[in-house]
Amino acid sequence: MKNNTLDLFTPDDAENEDDIRGTDTSILSGVVVTDTDWTTETILSQLQKGNIQLNPRFQRRDAWNEERKSRFIESLILGLPIPQLVLAENPRQKGKYVVIDGKQRLLSLLRFAGAGDIQFPLRGLNLRKDLNGVTFSKLQVEHHDELSAFENAPIRTTIVKGWRDEEVLYLVFYRLNSGSVPLSPQELRHVLHPGPFIDFAFEFTEQSQLLVDLLGKDGKPDFRMRDVEVLIRHIAFREFGERYQGDLKKFLDETTKSLNDTWQNTEGRIRQMATQCERAIETTLTIFGDDAFSKWTPKGFESRFNRAVFDIMCFYFCEGAVARESLIRAEEIKKTFVDLCATNPAFLRAIESTTKSRASTHARFSIWGNKLSEVTNIRPAGMDHLPQ
Repeated sequence: MKNNTLDLFTPDDAENEDDIRGTDTSILSGVVVTDTDWTTETILSQLQKGNIQLNPRFQRRDAWNEERKSRFIESLILGLPIPQLVLAENPRQKGKYVVIDGKQRLLSLLRFAGAGDIQFPLRGLNLRKDLNGVTFSKLQVEHHDELSAFENAPIRTTIVKGWRDEEVLYLVFYRLNSGSVPLSPQELRHVLHPGPFIDFAFEFTEQSQLLVDLLGKDGKPDFRMRDVEVLIRHIAFREFGERYQGDLKKFLDETTKSLNDTWQNTEGRIRQMATQCERAIETTLTIFGDDAFSKWTPKGFESRFNRAVFDIMCFYFCEGAVARESLIRAEEIKKTFVDLCATNPAFLRAIESTTKSRASTHARFSIWGNKLSEVTNIRPAGMDHLPQ
């Protein structure tokens, strides 16, 4: 199986600023953006009181290792510049903030200065080697000057207030250029639309060894939640595919909100879909091997994970009869996909440059579905519920 690192995702089939291109700028009316210098001590207090809302699930997908966290703490102690934080005040809970940019820095503060056994000792420091092995508790007892420098270090914090439409936060997210890595669209979706369905998607992908192997790194789930996104995409197209209008972000947001609200009635069916998605991933890997979920070019299969290819493979291979017959004809199925990429310009366009339009989305699902039907002599049931 390919080792799909984070930079191996095709940008054209991912969520990006094109998804909000038609946004009416009137949504910015009343929005106030302010900059302030909060001290580390203030930020820690806000975190410990729960005023800065870091979903506990985020803390399980912590991207920085302890050396990188330690260097961040060292920068605060030494007064070195660090990137700003970007928070948005929750319009329904004044004084409560969601994180737009700075999750890893905030997690580092919590891990270092938090209570109990979550504290870690500083390590890998080059400038203050004498602090290697020092915990926050030891800093409080033995290193008073460094403690004072750490707690009083100013951290520039940008706060967005007065927003009424979450499109504002997506706009801020896409325009961020702070030199750091802001939340991914799926992380932001998790913040904006909490509920039982999105929690299920998070938990399922975290426990799915197939998805960890496919999209994670070093045996851990993807810390940017791209695995959660592709699972939600799969469920969205199966459950609401006929409603797709070409706005991917809106489609995934509405799917999340709808299934959060109806979880009591839909839980069984959605859990079954997730399990079927895993089986579809297995089928695709068996047929395509290291070339699974990639686009073919005259130079061969690309190394990148292609979400558009993932969509169509899992959409049909989740059907048991189609999967079984495709496995029997595995060599022919793979050749059929290669031939489509090589000879069908409409199909190729539909999995690369315009994947989010209604027409291209319909094309990639329908063309691949028809070819599967020809090879297997089975008409997939999903053909009756394609995006229009």
